[in-house]
Amino acid sequence: MARAVTVIPASINPMTRMPTASTAKRRVAAYARVSTDSEEQQTSYEAQIDYYTQYIKSRPDWEFVGVFTDEGISATNTKKRDGFNEMVRIALAGGIDLIVTKSVSRFARNTVDSLITVRKLKEKGVEVYFEKENIYTLDSKGELLITIMSSLAQEESRSISENVTWGKRKQFADGKVFLPYKNFLGYRKGADDLPEIVPEEAEIVRRIYSLYIGGKTTGGIARLLTAEKVPTPAGKSTWQASTIESILTNEKYRGDARLQKRITVDFLTKKMKPNEGEAPQYYVENSHPAIINPSEWDLVQNEMARRKAIGRKYSGNSVLSSRLICGDCGEYFGSKVWHNNQPYRKTIWRCNGKYAGTDRCQTPNLDEEIIKGKFVEAFNQLFDCKDMVLADLQVVLLTLADFTEIDAQIEEATQELTVVVELTQRCIAENSHNTIDQNTYAARYAELDRRYTAANEKLEQLRQAKQDREREAEVIAAFMEELASRDGVLEAFDDKLWLVSIDKAVVHREGRVMFAFHGGVEINK
Repeated sequence: MARAVTVIPASINPMTRMPTASTAKRRVAAYARVSTDSEEQQTSYEAQIDYYTQYIKSRPDWEFVGVFTDEGISATNTKKRDGFNEMVRIALAGGIDLIVTKSVSRFARNTVDSLITVRKLKEKGVEVYFEKENIYTLDSKGELLITIMSSLAQEESRSISENVTWGKRKQFADGKVFLPYKNFLGYRKGADDLPEIVPEEAEIVRRIYSLYIGGKTTGGIARLLTAEKVPTPAGKSTWQASTIESILTNEKYRGDARLQKRITVDFLTKKMKPNEGEAPQYYVENSHPAIINPSEWDLVQNEMARRKAIGRKYSGNSVLSSRLICGDCGEYFGSKVWHNNQPYRKTIWRCNGKYAGTDRCQTPNLDEEIIKGKFVEAFNQLFDCKDMVLADLQVVLLTLADFTEIDAQIEEATQELTVVVELTQRCIAENSHNTIDQNTYAARYAELDRRYTAANEKLEQLRQAKQDREREAEVIAAFMEELASRDGVLEAFDDKLWLVSIDKAVVHREGRVMFAFHGGVEINK
């Protein structure tokens, strides 16, 4: 006998989850939005509300839930669209079966937000009807819409990102400077959108620079400002060392601006990273009023580089820190306070390694005022032959600034790296396409790897050597500028002059101090 097959019709709509034979009305809401508060848009806004109210109520199979609205709000994202968010919340909770809106662009101009919302609603069986496009999101045409929206989302984000990036770079190239004023200490937005100095905040910035020049560390300055309850740039009560370092290294305080320090590496996630050469940077000189004198700013950069080279050995107690060296063991001198809280209180300096080993250093303890007095004498002796010293320093500076030889070595090392990389790629390709003894291949690869490592290390050493010479040239140039600007002998110890002029001071057993000035001049006192 032939088999009998009886078809049992579906009784539940798989999308709406409602009985197919049910006469229950669909709960319907509408969404209306205009982007501006203009009079014309206001008329359109009111017209949309009236239209959808009448439209939904005219359908006998629909139950009117309401018209959700947002007025004068952009659809770029959904974060501030209260009416939209409330409608979605009710729909996801089961209070709405169908949402009617004018068009896809009215629903959400940002396709990423639109796509996410449509899919969330679809999972709960809630349908969206785009009247202009005549698309229901739960039918097959709706699936096509979702697919198209998915493909367009990334392209739209990329296009917007490129347009924004182009606009910003055009502004950078024109020298337009923008500061994050809300979290930027010392400046506010002034006339013509240019940075304007805030006097009371500028004094805090100048004090930070002064404390650093005086020997304080970034951590020490942060603790001091926190204890004094000075508010941070963000208005908080606790200062961090990183905040102090950011202020000390920001060129905007010297009146210049380096633009495009950070770049967006992913236009979808908006993730950013420091610009390490992937995109052009723009340096605008004298772009706005300076809070810190450029020479003082340069001095702080050189001092920061010096301290980082010293590492943990640096002590931030005084401007003399990590510059006084024991002539016996080579250790730094450290400060000690004698007779604290007494009328005879004074600060002395002694070798930090004096009691570290069995053989104690014979260098004496030195009163801080004596050291400073000896420096004044040494500088005045140098000043007596100022013109000759400046001429000698100019020769040293020209020698340091000649990078012909080191640039040729860098080019040679770079070419070696290029050759090794090419040979390595050929070696790998040959091994993948031909039958080669693997021991032979491993030996060749190991030799190429050794050559690459050696060439790369040499290149890094050469680049570091060039960078060190550039830094030394900057230090000597600053010393020359300071020396040339002085028109008389030094009357008293000067913190800034000490930092600008002294490379190190070596203390010998008999109490003699050899002051080594930048550029190689040495004077004993």
